[in-house]
Amino acid sequence: MAYQALYRVWRSQRFDDVVGQKAITQTLKNAIVQEQISHAYLFTGPRGTGKTSAAKIFAKAINCPNSHDGEPCNHCDICRSITAGTQEDVIEIDAASNNGVEEIRFIRDRANYAPTNAKYKVYIIDEVHMLSTGAFNALLKTLEEPRKNVVFILATTEPHKIPATIISRTQRFDFKRIDTQDIVGHLIHVLKESNIDFEEEALYVIARAAEGGMRDALSILDQAISFSNEKVTLQDAMEVTGSLTYEMMDQFIHSCYTSDSAQALTELQEMLASGKEARRLLENLLVYCRDLLIYQQAPKLLDEKSGHLTDAFKQLAAEVSAPIIYQWINILNETQNEVRFTNSPTIYLEVATVKLANTSPTAPQTVESVAGQAPAPYDNGEIRELKKQIETLQKEIQQLKTNPTVNHKNETVSPVSQTNRTKATTYRVPREQVFTVLREATKENLINVKNVWEDLLMSLSVTQRAVLRSSEPKAASPNGLVIAFDYEIVCQKAAGDQELELAIHNNISRMIPDYAPKPIYITDESWPQLRSDFVNGSAKSDDETEEPAPEKEDEEVVLKAQELFGNLAQIQND
Repeated sequence: MAYQALYRVWRSQRFDDVVGQKAITQTLKNAIVQEQISHAYLFTGPRGTGKTSAAKIFAKAINCPNSHDGEPCNHCDICRSITAGTQEDVIEIDAASNNGVEEIRFIRDRANYAPTNAKYKVYIIDEVHMLSTGAFNALLKTLEEPRKNVVFILATTEPHKIPATIISRTQRFDFKRIDTQDIVGHLIHVLKESNIDFEEEALYVIARAAEGGMRDALSILDQAISFSNEKVTLQDAMEVTGSLTYEMMDQFIHSCYTSDSAQALTELQEMLASGKEARRLLENLLVYCRDLLIYQQAPKLLDEKSGHLTDAFKQLAAEVSAPIIYQWINILNETQNEVRFTNSPTIYLEVATVKLANTSPTAPQTVESVAGQAPAPYDNGEIRELKKQIETLQKEIQQLKTNPTVNHKNETVSPVSQTNRTKATTYRVPREQVFTVLREATKENLINVKNVWEDLLMSLSVTQRAVLRSSEPKAASPNGLVIAFDYEIVCQKAAGDQELELAIHNNISRMIPDYAPKPIYITDESWPQLRSDFVNGSAKSDDETEEPAPEKEDEEVVLKAQELFGNLAQIQND
């Protein structure tokens, strides 16, 4: 038989074999035992974390006649045909290459027919976020009106690209990155079953390089086995992953600590010349600095999980202070972000090396407080001049506070002209939409949005995140969300960006169940006036000519304002 890659040979065949996803597998097993099978599931998470494997195991378990405790037997004809991919009632589709409307319509038509051999007809759609808008609409009809004995399992690495209407009609399971220790444990099991010798330190290097993906870990292990000579060693793992040896990192960090910039740059050039990739190099140095910090605070944590603690490492951990390590980590993290968007990573690495070498106590350019030295003397004449300027500015500020209608040139500015200048804006605030939100707004909705606001920003693209960084949610109702921007030009840009509106709508619906508000954009300077108009009962359009509201309605408006704005609302009797 032809050779098969390790990740194919060791693909999970039972829920208990899926590594690092205990909560998800137990939930699915319980659903099978209790016969509470939903018509649609959504499996999300990073690559190689077991989404497709769990989908195929679930398809086997719900169709297996010998299923026990939610697990398939893997011996009957149904289980073996599903494992081999020959079962006609379990259809696995790659949405990346079948993302058109016609393909989904074909699936929808076939779903109308009952399964032929199995109990359930199961459709596994991998990378479902690749479907076109029309294909999603075609799929939505099937999910709205599910047929009996038909189950859809959607898998994706990018759930934010899936419409909220699809997500709301599925049971969602978020697969997490697999812990390094869990990956190492599984690799040990694979190597022992394969009768291959290994060094445990090598497996930690492979597990870290896999970044939480079991499939990636098995692929790297496959390479290490091919590269090695009958035994997977630490040096083999370093070579295959492109990681730095611990001796390299010991020497480099020691040169930085002793402020030997020339030696540190020489060692950097040697590491790059040996084929080390910039991104991997930075990751290794970050982990090394993190290990220094952990070893200082809790050495047993490293003793239990790794055997790479050299004498040079322990010496550095004893000498380097925690504030220095914090600075190193910040410098490496900033460099890691910069390297992602450049074609010349070597330049950034060299700059980072110089910075690292100038943060230690022995560096001449370091902060004096770290070295315990007195600060360099300043020119007393410059200090006196700066004090005079500060005193002058303070006097001008005090004068403006006492007489705000006079500017620094003693020119009177009328309040009317100030008002006109403030209102001279080009963006038309959607007053009616804002008032509609305020009439139905609740404090609970606003708190829920503020709680997920940072997560919402991180789920957006870089451009969209930059737009929303200068904004803040002001009010929220079941159907609307008022967002105020610090700058009018950014508000205008957001108002004309339909992709941003869709992204906000979809991501909030993902983070807050059963909540998908429509965003409404205003400028921050217009918010106090809008709030005041609403509180005073003038929340109507310019064309409306309604009679004054009765006293009872006034009381309701006041109560609503107090509920919305709390202590910010001031009640004035005319």
